[in-house]
Amino acid sequence: MFSNSATSSQVMFSSSSSSSITNQSRPLPLTILTRHSHSSRFAVLGAGFAGLSVVWHLFKHSPKELNLKIDIYDEVGIGGGASGISGGLLHPYSPKVKPLWEGAQCWNESIKLLRIAEEASLSRDCQVRESTEQYMKAFVVNKRGILRPAMDMKNMTKLNDNAKTCLPCCRVKTLNNEEAQGLLPGVLLPFNTAFFMPEALNINPRHYLEELFLACENLVKESSSHDSGEKQLSLHKKSIHGLSEFEGEYDAVIICLGAKVNMLPEISGRLPLRTCRGVIVHLEPPDDTRCYPEDGPSILSDAWIAVESSRSLNVGSTWEWKSINSSPNVSIEEASKALHELLPKASTIYPGIRDWVFTGARAGLRAMPPLTPLGSLPLLGCINDFIGRNRSCKYWLFGGLGSRGLLYHGWLGNLMAHAVLSCNEEVIPSELTSWKNIKPKY
Repeated sequence: MFSNSATSSQVMFSSSSSSSITNQSRPLPLTILTRHSHSSRFAVLGAGFAGLSVVWHLFKHSPKELNLKIDIYDEVGIGGGASGISGGLLHPYSPKVKPLWEGAQCWNESIKLLRIAEEASLSRDCQVRESTEQYMKAFVVNKRGILRPAMDMKNMTKLNDNAKTCLPCCRVKTLNNEEAQGLLPGVLLPFNTAFFMPEALNINPRHYLEELFLACENLVKESSSHDSGEKQLSLHKKSIHGLSEFEGEYDAVIICLGAKVNMLPEISGRLPLRTCRGVIVHLEPPDDTRCYPEDGPSILSDAWIAVESSRSLNVGSTWEWKSINSSPNVSIEEASKALHELLPKASTIYPGIRDWVFTGARAGLRAMPPLTPLGSLPLLGCINDFIGRNRSCKYWLFGGLGSRGLLYHGWLGNLMAHAVLSCNEEVIPSELTSWKNIKPKY
């Protein structure tokens, strides 16, 4: 899959890991079982938000006596797909500031994984304090919140109503023009009202995923002192051409390939997913006198602005539906088109960036799930019956995260790990498995 070349890069450790079950919104089995009582081997396809979350939780919750080997397959490597180039804006709300389905649970679990990755990052450079501080500044880009301006009267009324039911874990404050100017000097509010999420975060997704992978490695190594089951973790940078490659080799295969899942012949065209390519442009100020306010928040509007620093902004994103182009590289023509689409939208809210300098662009291909009465929910579940024929291992799908992978990956990765370890799809809420009853239209 992905290309004709195949290379392999491995990191392996032997250890044991204790079992731990976090609180869920629904009961989990009292006993975690695996197909083999003392040894299991799992393959995780994809090293983005979904894949690394599953890996972490599989090791975290596996019985300490279990010999567990996990192989991660991703041709590009850690965070090389759409996850690694996303905007990194983390909050539990829809564009109209309505709490998403299980938003609080998803938020809390994502924050846990962020803290775990931060701890791994600190452990990497604990002997060099300056290096650590510099790396952490790049890792968690800012904790200054996100501002959502009202763009029209109907929009403002809806935002106002939804803000009243905001979640305690990520509050939404209503600001008038004067309050918004105090927060972000120079911001332009079409209807003199904005909604501010002070706890919302802007993450550097590539750095986060690299540190989450390091946390997985550390979890394996830290358990080495336990006289119990052996744990191993391997990363393989290689092409995958189909699920038949894993037959007979693994007890379970967890597919976390995002939009690239359609390149698997056993699944291609059969999932209720739409693909959408999004381009993000990077801007820098023309000189030192026109920087973004040092403590200014990121912005969510018709185009979003994700703040890396006062001299570095990402603006996104375009929406090219039905694209099959998964390359992160952006041509000059595509970049120019994206800039002419995104900059006018972003500068409507923050005019100060109109003359900022374009310094580059990147793109990702998202897998967008179908709309349900509860919103656009990811696709989870066992797919042995879906792909047909009796197989010697369990195949699981964790996909359709769309543009909310950063929010959903923590909790859903936890659920998926418990389902795999217990061989029990009922661990997963029915809302996330009901996609099997939908006939694809795309």
